[in-house]
Amino acid sequence: MFKTRISELLGIEYPIVGGTMMHLALAEYTAAVSEAGGLGVLASANYKDMEKFREALRQIRRLTRKPFAVNLNFFPALNQIDNNQYLDVMIDEGVKIVESSGHRAPEDLVGRIKKAGMILIHKCVGVRYAKKAESIGADAVTVVGYENGGATGNLDIGTLCLVPRVVDSVRIPVIAGGGVADGRGLAAVLALGAEGAIIGTRLLVAEETPLHPEIKKRLCQATELDTRLVLRSLENTHRVWKNETSDKVAELEAKGAGLEELLPLISGMVTKEKFQQASDGGLLACGQGIGLCTRIQPMREILAEMARQAEEALRRLHRLMPRLPGQDQLAH
Repeated sequence: MFKTRISELLGIEYPIVGGTMMHLALAEYTAAVSEAGGLGVLASANYKDMEKFREALRQIRRLTRKPFAVNLNFFPALNQIDNNQYLDVMIDEGVKIVESSGHRAPEDLVGRIKKAGMILIHKCVGVRYAKKAESIGADAVTVVGYENGGATGNLDIGTLCLVPRVVDSVRIPVIAGGGVADGRGLAAVLALGAEGAIIGTRLLVAEETPLHPEIKKRLCQATELDTRLVLRSLENTHRVWKNETSDKVAELEAKGAGLEELLPLISGMVTKEKFQQASDGGLLACGQGIGLCTRIQPMREILAEMARQAEEALRRLHRLMPRLPGQDQLAH
């Protein structure tokens, strides 16, 4: 398999990071990604009680001995918990890798993160944000293009254009996402200069992801046309699955609805409940790569299959290259 700066930095088999999905990136999901050879990332924002958060970290360690990360969320929230509280627990429990994401870089926490000897990965959506992350000491940066499920930002730049721009603009390794749902996508972002890929939509239909089985079956029938952008009116643009809930949110936004009117459809508690019901799934982050997600599979099988596909894609490209005199001898 590929050896990249990301796989070596994080100590993982495949240069693949499992996307941090609110209400889904729990201990079992995180451990499953890591045990399968990627980097699982626990969403700290799923836990409002610090002892439950601590227990989640310990549960991951009971399920896998492989590296995992914890996401610190800097997106706006109605009941935002000070990320210092999460960091206190993470330091106590010996967490080694931190992913930060949101509307800003974690400047106020980077000193504590570095003092604790943690690796910091910052997730963002553009060149200037990646350069900012590098300037404050991030060890790697994750960038996701417009095809991405979940938070897309407002720049609307596709993965194919965004990734090489960021790679050319920073010295630290880049993890890329946005439409990466199989091994061909992994090979593509590596060809663009990234050192790894982040995948979320593909993992919605992993067996270990805590999403209702009926919703997973319907996602396997979806195409690249079955997503839409919502919450741009709140300056918090997200790409989500096109269903009854997201259609209603878009309709209300078009009419000028504010946060108060949208809350009954978008609040975390409502979304969490709908993820566990055989209904429309609520406001479910979902990228355009959903059209490539046609089977429910175990996490280990998904990552191994992606690795094989990526190797096949690169072999195909090699076969397309003209063979030069003496090339065989040089290869040996």
